[in-house]
Amino acid sequence: MKLSQFRFNLPPNLIASHPPKNRDESRMMVINRKDQTIEHRIFKDILEYFRDGDVFVLNNTKVFPARLYGEKEKTGAKIEVFLLRELNRESRLWDVLVDPARKIRIGNKLYFGDDESLVAEVIDNTTSRGRTLRFLFDGPYEEFKQTIQALGKTPLPKIHEREVEPEDEERYQTIYAKHEGAIAAPTAGLHFSREIMKRLELIGVSFAEVTLHTGMGNFRPIEVEDLTKHKMDSEEMLIDENNAGIINAAKIRRNSVVAVGTTTMKALETAAIITGKVKPYKGWTNKFIFPPYDFTLADAMVTNFHLPKSPMMMQAAAFAGYDFLMKAYKEAIANKYRFFTYGDAMLII
Repeated sequence: MKLSQFRFNLPPNLIASHPPKNRDESRMMVINRKDQTIEHRIFKDILEYFRDGDVFVLNNTKVFPARLYGEKEKTGAKIEVFLLRELNRESRLWDVLVDPARKIRIGNKLYFGDDESLVAEVIDNTTSRGRTLRFLFDGPYEEFKQTIQALGKTPLPKIHEREVEPEDEERYQTIYAKHEGAIAAPTAGLHFSREIMKRLELIGVSFAEVTLHTGMGNFRPIEVEDLTKHKMDSEEMLIDENNAGIINAAKIRRNSVVAVGTTTMKALETAAIITGKVKPYKGWTNKFIFPPYDFTLADAMVTNFHLPKSPMMMQAAAFAGYDFLMKAYKEAIANKYRFFTYGDAMLII
């Protein structure tokens, strides 16, 4: 398919700038692929669509405060550093993006914190905005990470055009987040409250967990019209033997496997084998899913309403069917559903 086929007019006022008061009270559009029907519900109604033995697969990645603000040595120029991933724990090496990039050269030192408690040296250029930094920190690793936690800001996408607020630290994180490493929240999971998870358990639903550390590739503009020529950034992922077993047992029982979010779906499809089962997996994935695509594992999917021409929208279109998803998005805009990070939910069954 072509990039231009995923263009649509999204009114800016429909991009949700703040989360709803309660996680599980977002609106939820339910689209049924078999019947080609669209229902308008709220997220709490998800209980009505599943039964004893079904399995929800969650991405338990945890967002870390990846955005640092500092100053360049000598000039005092204000610099933003976005931490992408740790390259070497012992050497304190990090892959980062810097802004404004033209001012940051190899050998420059950057200072963070009012007391300049954190210093980094630029040791390599990786892309136009990409740099490799070595943090010059003498203390133990845990102390270093605590300093990053204290100085870093929640990496809310800049499209929201607002300052990060105290509530973002909690709300831009799923309630089941465990393993730190994501620079963006797996947003479909933001709708789940402890109450909803408990009520799902009471009807016999089980949960399996995967880890896929959401990376910048989900937000980087796709610059080729022919989608087969687009290369996604690699993201680290893990599915252990226990969770693979929970998912596979559901398939054997002919129960539904529900992928919560596009990152979860990407992990499942990366670890899927020809027989329709998932194998334990530890490594990296750069899987890019767009129509047409034959899914191996999931029977249903929880997702959000995504931005035009985004990889997440393309994956949802592959699962729902391109024409049906475009019809649903048109109806979502007419009904003023909220899009993107803190937006409303879509259940594809």
